[in-house]
Amino acid sequence: MNKEIYISESMGESRIAIVEDSTLVEVYVEKQDKARMVGNIYKGQVENVLPGMQAAFVDIGYDINAFLPFSEIENPAYLADIDDSEHKPSKGKNSQHRNRKKYQEDINVDLKSGQDIYVQVIKEAFAGKGPRVTTEIALPGRLLVLVPNAKYIGISKKIWDKYERRRLKKIVSSLKDKEMGVIVRTVAEGKSEESLKNDFSMLLDNWDKLESKSKKSKGKSLIYEDLETASSVIRDLFTPDISKILIDSKKMYRKLQSYMEEVSPNMANRLEHYKLKQSLFESMGFENELDKLLRPKVWMKSGAYLIIEKTEAMVVVDVNSGRFIGKKNHEENSLKINLESCKEVARQLRLRDLSGLVVIDFIDMREESNRRKVYYELRKELKKDRAKVAVSPISEFGLLEMTRQRIRLSLLDSMSEECPTCHGSGRIMSKETLITRIDHWLRRYKTKHRSLKLKLELHPQIASFMKDNKKALRGLMWQNFTYISIAANPEIARDEFRFLNTKDGLEEIEHVGVEHKHGNG
Repeated sequence: MNKEIYISESMGESRIAIVEDSTLVEVYVEKQDKARMVGNIYKGQVENVLPGMQAAFVDIGYDINAFLPFSEIENPAYLADIDDSEHKPSKGKNSQHRNRKKYQEDINVDLKSGQDIYVQVIKEAFAGKGPRVTTEIALPGRLLVLVPNAKYIGISKKIWDKYERRRLKKIVSSLKDKEMGVIVRTVAEGKSEESLKNDFSMLLDNWDKLESKSKKSKGKSLIYEDLETASSVIRDLFTPDISKILIDSKKMYRKLQSYMEEVSPNMANRLEHYKLKQSLFESMGFENELDKLLRPKVWMKSGAYLIIEKTEAMVVVDVNSGRFIGKKNHEENSLKINLESCKEVARQLRLRDLSGLVVIDFIDMREESNRRKVYYELRKELKKDRAKVAVSPISEFGLLEMTRQRIRLSLLDSMSEECPTCHGSGRIMSKETLITRIDHWLRRYKTKHRSLKLKLELHPQIASFMKDNKKALRGLMWQNFTYISIAANPEIARDEFRFLNTKDGLEEIEHVGVEHKHGNG
């Protein structure tokens, strides 16, 4: 498989695209004024301990308190920025205690409000929720990950060769301190003992600096800041199968060049500086792809399509036959579309960085063997994903449930904001319903006031609709015994209205909308 990485920096945001065999498979977007938090280590203060929730809230100096589940206390670290590792606790009392604790329903912790605590962010803040943190600190390097408060050695699951796994474990065993855990990353495969030793020494130096800084700091503070997204992608993904990294920022190019010459000098020549005037993402055709990723509908080659809807509770994917015209019977046509959709669903989950609970509504199939084929096909496609996933077989209703690990915000959340008119619903009030609301407001107003003339300001489209719909306007005036003059105001939203008192020099009586609930009416 041929892989390429493209990094583009602009005034507003940094963008990273990962391409596999000429197909865009992953996109990262980081706003310039909002650096990521995952991987950062903080000296925080316990705010609340809630045994009923099996969690604590920790003040780390962020706008919202961090969320610390009890399961993340004295447990093997849930390493958010290392998707390709495995944890193999060493045998002994400590590991048995950790494993028991993981499955225990109620965990008792010795935490008190105001207590200092060291935590590492494992999930970004999202939708009014603070960042999720763990007490199990992990420092990622190029080849290894240092887990200071553990004792185990972990080897990446993606290193298949048992002799290579044995060699790496032997090298790490000779290096590591008995009181520290180490995880060997996928990119360490085939690396020399000297390279592993250098990486381990660098991690130890970082840990010593971190400890020194934490002792000097007073109160809440950031004591370790992980690499920005572009550098962390190079660190985590720059494997030998990456054939090219193209960067349009001279500053970033030089920074990554010095980093590569230090950690992988034999691969430094794969870095290239993009010098053309045209935007890198536009020249590669990524801008059009990004526009499509913000839409719910995804067309497939056969003419079938997916509808992908992200809600607060889950992600829902609907598979539709669309323009597909099969030449076989319904069951075989349904199987063909469902198998094609497995590949596209897996790709879209990666591209859009959708996570949490995902429910996929496949086209109904009667035969159990066909449902199994679709289930195993989706599992096969999801193996390409670095995020951790869990998949259940298709239910009797034709639905498949799965979960996908969340670390970052989804692409939709990174590249768009909530609509101030519809507030995330994707729909706004109909013209007829708005007229009904105006009628109800007038009735309430007339029970307290005797105004015979009012001015009504509306969005230009609604104003035009009202002027054309003379029957509705006359009905409002006759029923409430008030003359109403209609005026268009482009500053008013489509689902809002504003009444002015013509007698008092057009003084505003009330501006009614989602965010406006004031006035003397």
